[in-house]
Amino acid sequence: MSTQQSAHETELRTLNNIALAGRPDANANRALVEYTFSVVRRYFKPGSILELGPAEGIMTDLLVTLNQPLTLVEGSEAFCNQIRARHPGLTVVHSLFEGFTPESKFDNIVMGHVLEHVENPVDILKKARSWLAPGGRILAAVPNSRSLHRQAAVLMGLLPFEEALNESDTRQGHRRVYNPETFRRDFNEAGLEIEVFGGYWIKPVSNAQIEASWSEAMLSSFMKLGERYPDIGAEIYIIAKA
Repeated sequence: MSTQQSAHETELRTLNNIALAGRPDANANRALVEYTFSVVRRYFKPGSILELGPAEGIMTDLLVTLNQPLTLVEGSEAFCNQIRARHPGLTVVHSLFEGFTPESKFDNIVMGHVLEHVENPVDILKKARSWLAPGGRILAAVPNSRSLHRQAAVLMGLLPFEEALNESDTRQGHRRVYNPETFRRDFNEAGLEIEVFGGYWIKPVSNAQIEASWSEAMLSSFMKLGERYPDIGAEIYIIAKA
């Protein structure tokens, strides 16, 4: 086995272990993914969709309602099996993004909370750019280091700086935390044209605190509030084209 093959096998095992560990913040995470869908669907082009990194498939369950051809690429075999069981008609590819070679191009490529996980995000964006059909779009969202809860964590001495990885980042396999400038930078370096930059979810406290005391109405309202202040929203997104 080559060094590269060994690294890929290690990455696949890591992704599967993350999947099997589950999420202690399941309610907040579901609300986040559902709101991400409500944002990116505003910019969908009619036609085929590629979802990279669907994880447990919360976004997938929403994408299937669009009734467009849908392909999924996921590195965790456990997550792939979960999605296949719920949606037996979908094309679900168990692969790292680096090893994926599509048979056709896509009108929409969804990258919901993907770029903070991968080893080389610019390389992945370049690959995604090559997979776009003419006029197609990449729709990507990532956590924002300038979120109020991360800024507060620095002031409290819980984080050394806003982009530092916290316990939750490490548990979820994050390799970086973007700010608005570094997020835009990676798209620019990949040769993509940014059409829209935005944010959502004003998040003053941690997911654990939200799970303990926030209602669905609070989650919904603070998600929307973040669209007024994108630079300090907990989530930032970019809509881009080749």
